[in-house]
Formats: sequence, structure tokens, C-alpha cells
Amino acid sequence: MNHIKIDLERVTSAIDRNIFGGYLENKVYGGIYFPGSPRADEDGLRSDIKEALGRMNMPNIRFPGGNLVSGYRWMDGVGPIESRPARHDLAWNAIISNHFGTNEFIKFCRKMNIQPYLCTNCGDGDMREAADWVEYCNGTRDSALVKLRRQHGFPEPHKVKYWGIGNEVDGPWQIGYKTPQEYARAITEFAKVMKWVDPDIKLVAAAVSIWEDFPTPLVPEYRSEWVERTQLILEQAGDNIDYMALHRYAHMDNDAPFESFMAFGENFNERLTAYEGLINSVRLERKIKHEIYIAIDEWAVMRLPIRSDRLITNYLEDALVSALHLNAFIRHARSVRLANYTSMMTAIGINFPNMTQTDRPVLLNSTFFPFELYSRTCGPLALDVFWHGDTFTGSYLGRTYNGIRTLDVTATLDEQRKQLVIYVVNQHKKDAMETTMALTNGQFAENMRISVINGPDIKSGNTAETPNEVGVKETILNITGNSFTFTFEPHSVTALICTVS
Repeated sequence: MNHIKIDLERVTSAIDRNIFGGYLENKVYGGIYFPGSPRADEDGLRSDIKEALGRMNMPNIRFPGGNLVSGYRWMDGVGPIESRPARHDLAWNAIISNHFGTNEFIKFCRKMNIQPYLCTNCGDGDMREAADWVEYCNGTRDSALVKLRRQHGFPEPHKVKYWGIGNEVDGPWQIGYKTPQEYARAITEFAKVMKWVDPDIKLVAAAVSIWEDFPTPLVPEYRSEWVERTQLILEQAGDNIDYMALHRYAHMDNDAPFESFMAFGENFNERLTAYEGLINSVRLERKIKHEIYIAIDEWAVMRLPIRSDRLITNYLEDALVSALHLNAFIRHARSVRLANYTSMMTAIGINFPNMTQTDRPVLLNSTFFPFELYSRTCGPLALDVFWHGDTFTGSYLGRTYNGIRTLDVTATLDEQRKQLVIYVVNQHKKDAMETTMALTNGQFAENMRISVINGPDIKSGNTAETPNEVGVKETILNITGNSFTFTFEPHSVTALICTVS
């Protein structure tokens, strides 16, 4: 028997809704931007994709992000579309028309009520180019760049708040890879001039994408330097940096046992805890007074070996791993204040990579549902949850974890609405988990709404032929008092949403 106890007064942190951000890179053309589609609006944006993204309720989206940005020239993507130069994108070996650029992205964000998060080129780009982009977007005085933005049809500043400085600069696959020393110097100067242009922007450092357990098939020869890299960034640029960006994909072998998939959550929480300590240690030593948060500005499930036909993460087990990511964000809400879901477009059936004009209909993949569920129900406060019960052993990338909780549990509270939400991932492949749920203070006041994401088995997935094999089932549970018993389905993600008094 499992036991979950919740004290409504044990608040661990406020939750920043920016943890439910998205990511837009090479899924633009033939994806969200498709002027030739019968589904396109007056700006060339597909209405069916906008509708699906609206259900995901994202507060921010990162662009251009990813490997593309390390060779990206923002000036190529402004002005009259017919005069924009097409470029050979070395990252994905594709021709980019640049028809979707800064202003198209801003218009898309405004339509969706989303904060834009722009990522600057710290690969083959320079600090003048980055500072100019800030001025073009946010400037108010009569400079040449502000006049240019006005000529392009935008008299008012875009007021872009979030700016990244480079992407995965620690990866040797990246255009303009930089050693820890090189990036620390570069980001110091980038950050300085960008904040001189607009002191109110928030800057995100491209801190870590390669960890010590990085899969060697991706980079056969590498040396993990994430501790040294982090120290140098904070020591040299800490006064101007607001977020340290981590990339943490669940790199899963297709043939890995289910327990290895589930062990990822333990591995991810371990790294977040270590990184929190590292940031706090350097801040203390260097007397950095302002908070520096963690941004997980790329996260998803990535199957190995990497092939384009295997990057669609649409198994039920992928949905469970996505929920483990989200539980980790809630558990570490004190430090994790920004996150961007790499599989934002994949979750709605837009294939990867997708550089050709293919008007595929939206298909809600398995990973769509946990993101939608958490984003739409998560309260503003994270709670400290007591759990006791069944455990298992699993290994992730060669590291074995004993005593992993079979039920991965987090909870959030909305004090104003008096709404409690309990999120539970049952990581058992076959067994349902009977569980006693109790409040140590307060009462369950009304009927509880239960949302369960599940499918017939862990390899279930949605296809054009079976579009509803994985989905959400909702029921109402009538309860009274301060405790009840509930049974969590095997291989499931469950949200219990209730009013408390």
C-alpha cells in the first residue's frame, strides 16, 4: 500500500508559469508557417496548429533556438519578404527562406498571447549583431535600427524580455563551438552590451548541454566540463546573467527496458539538485546579490540511435517520461523558472526534421497530453509531499538507482481558488497501485476531478489509423473528509484536482 500525505501549509516555492514554455526552430516551415496551406490565416500561420498550441497554454516560446541559431543572421529575416535572402543552413543542411523572421515571430506570439524569447547567435555571430537585435526589437529613440523597425510596419517596440546568448556552445557539433574560457569571455561582453541597450531584459546563458553521462554515440570523443564552464560563466558574467540554461534530453535506446525509461526521473532530479548547489556556491563566493535561476530551455525524449524516423516520441512511455520532467520542474520550482519544450511541434504531429512543405494534419501524439494537463491545471504554489510505498531499481546511462518511488508525486496549490492538484506518475509496467491519500490539515470540500493519461500498453501510440489510442480519461470522484483511497492505473499519468477547505 502506498501513502501520500499533504500539508497545505508546507509550501516549498512559488511556481513560475514560464516552466511551460515552448521551442520553435526547424519546425517553422511546413509547420506553423505555411502560407500555401488551406488552413493558413492571413499571416501564413496554420489555424489547426494554433488551436493545438492554444490548448498547451504556453506562456513563452523560444526562437530561433537550437543548432540553427549558431549560423543565423537576424537581419536576413526582416523587411520585405520578397527581398530576403535564402540561406544554406549548415546545422540541418537545408535552405532557409527567412520568410519567417523576427516580426513574423512577434506577430505569432502576440496572436497567441505568448512572451517571445529570442536566442542570439553566439556561434559565428558577434556582440554588435546581438546588441543591434535588442535595439531593433526594444529601442525607443530615433536610431537607425528603430527607424528601420518602424519602416517595417512596427512603430511600437516589441518589448522582448527574454534573450538567450547562444545555444549549446559546449557541443562540438555546434557552429562556433567554444571552450569554457572562450564562452565565458564572449558572454561577458555580449551580456554587457545587450543590457546597455536595454537594462530591463533578462539574459539566459547557454550553460550546459553535455553532461558527464552524455551518450557517446552522439559525440564519440568529448570531455564533460560542466562544473568548470558554470563557474567561469558565473565568475565573469554573473552580474549580468539571470538564467543558466541546461539541456537535458531523456536519451533512450529503443530497446532499453521500461525501468530505464523511468529511472530518467531520478537522474534528472539528481542533476538539478547538484546544479542548484553549484550556482548557489559561486553566488555566495562571488557575492552575486541577485537571484540566478535555471532555465531548461531544451527538454524532451530523444530515442537512440538518432534517425529521423525515430525522433517522433509517440509511445505511452514517452508521455510518462515527459510527466517526470514536469514533476521535476515543480519539485525544483525554487530554482527552475523557465523551460522550453523541444517537442512542442512533434507533440502535435509535425514531423522532425521538417524542412519541406508538407501539409500534414495535426495529430495529437502521446506527449501532448501530459504537457496540456499540467499546463492547464498547475497551481501557483508547489507543496512538499510526503510519500511512502513501493520502490524499484532502474539504470539510466550506466548509473543505477535503488529505491526509486513507484509513484512519482508532486502537488500544487492555488490558495485563492482553494484548489489542490496532485500529480502522480505510476511507473509500474503492469501493476495498479492502491494508495491512501490524506490531508494533514483541511478537508476535501467538493467532488474531485480525475484526469488519467493512459493507453493499452507502454508501446501504445497515436497514428492516423488509431488517433485515440493514448488520451485522457476524465471522471468525478465523490469524497468527504480528509482522506480516501485511490488506485492508480499501471503506466499512467494522473491529475487529481479538487477544492480544499
